[in-house]
Amino acid sequence: MSTADLPLPTAAGTARLRAALTASAFTADGLLELLGAPAYTALARGETVPAARATGGDDSAPAVLVRLFLLQRPVPYERARAVLPVDGLLGDGWLLREGAGVRAAVDVRPYAGPEGEDWWVVSDPGFGVGGAGGAGGRDRDVVLGVGGASMTLAQLTVREPVDRALDVGTGSGIQALHLAQHARRVVATDVNPRALRMAALTLGLSGAAEPELREGSLFEPVAREAGFDLIVANPPFVISPAQGADALTYRDGGMGGDTLCRTLVERSADRLTDGGVCQLLANWQHVEGEDWRERVASWVPAGCDAWIVQRERQDITEYTELWLRDAGVHRDDPAGYERLYGQWLAEFERRRTGGVGFGWITLTKTGSRRPSVTAEEWPHAVEQPLGETARRRLALAAFLRDHDDRALLATRFELAEGVVQEQVGAPGAEDPEHVVLRQRHGMMRAHAVDTLGAALAGACDGTLPAGVIVDAIAQLLEADPARVREGAPAVLRTLVGDGFLLPV
Repeated sequence: MSTADLPLPTAAGTARLRAALTASAFTADGLLELLGAPAYTALARGETVPAARATGGDDSAPAVLVRLFLLQRPVPYERARAVLPVDGLLGDGWLLREGAGVRAAVDVRPYAGPEGEDWWVVSDPGFGVGGAGGAGGRDRDVVLGVGGASMTLAQLTVREPVDRALDVGTGSGIQALHLAQHARRVVATDVNPRALRMAALTLGLSGAAEPELREGSLFEPVAREAGFDLIVANPPFVISPAQGADALTYRDGGMGGDTLCRTLVERSADRLTDGGVCQLLANWQHVEGEDWRERVASWVPAGCDAWIVQRERQDITEYTELWLRDAGVHRDDPAGYERLYGQWLAEFERRRTGGVGFGWITLTKTGSRRPSVTAEEWPHAVEQPLGETARRRLALAAFLRDHDDRALLATRFELAEGVVQEQVGAPGAEDPEHVVLRQRHGMMRAHAVDTLGAALAGACDGTLPAGVIVDAIAQLLEADPARVREGAPAVLRTLVGDGFLLPV
């Protein structure tokens, strides 16, 4: 595959198409209204039958555009001409002639921005949602659209105004599109020239300022630059034995094991400003005899704080089946599927790998000689977006590092928004067996606390230093004030570190 068959990202062409799509309500909200929730969510999973049934016999403008751009079906020329500037789009390559009709050259998918903006993501036909659908095994340079991984990263990213941002492995450009809303300058890179063209189409069609698009692997296109305030990456993190021409560009790192993700993390600090943040999705090996937390934490460069979260772990058979099916090998070539399955298992065995973890890594360049690096497993529900949670987590880690116990007790704290207290015990019992603090937002953590922890959470409203509150609690409990004060910092560090209490 090359860029020769892709539309030209001209300002006039994208503006014409954007105006037509908007006028026809071919937007995320319009699509939901047209299809209904079941067909809309099925389409997001890559299932087209419900959408085809919902638009069957419907000649309205949005239904025609669904058939053309999402279902990849030809539309009669005159019908398309009634809703689109067909001749101009044919000239720019957005549409192609097919008999007496036209068909779309690319997938154009409505996407709602964080503030309700009407955006459109451009990708290869049939791959607009984030599963290769079996064609990845035939076309190694296919460019996917918005999928679960790209959505996760977009919602995890810290959204603060920055001067310069970098999107490594931009693909169809969804991360660059988000970055363009709060970064003065955006650089987007990809090893696949086809992906860079798709990103230009996505940015142009969505009306965003086009970033600097650079071809190359990982940090190579910015090897002589530092000074990025924010780096994001949804890299080809799949751990597979595929190398060279056998590797699928959109998913296989081609560097063996989890080397690609490790390299991204290790080299990120060289590209960051002081205080800059790097956020990426990653896969990592669970190696026999090694704690995965220590292994991944060792990737974090010196002078950086980090928060590493494992969201899921699969054994090597589950992982192999997932990605071989992603490439469609099981359908097209049963014998090849069996052969490749064996190759993947042999590679994992050679690397002493029993499972693969998936999650996210957020790090910030602090320059501290005592970095705070936390690696945890959290397979539970969270409330997206998590960008503010990630920013706060890193800030609280730095706060705790810079405050000894005495300074901690001298600080005023307040209860974070959405924290509630639950009491657990037998019905009718006079006292609860457990008191639990629960977050209703962000990571939605729950902590069982003792009397001191519950009392601190209830009394910290930002008006009094924690030490004064601790002394008052000791007096109410008729306990030794010195002993209560001695144990209070550890309780505070837990509640602050996980975001239940916030320094004022």
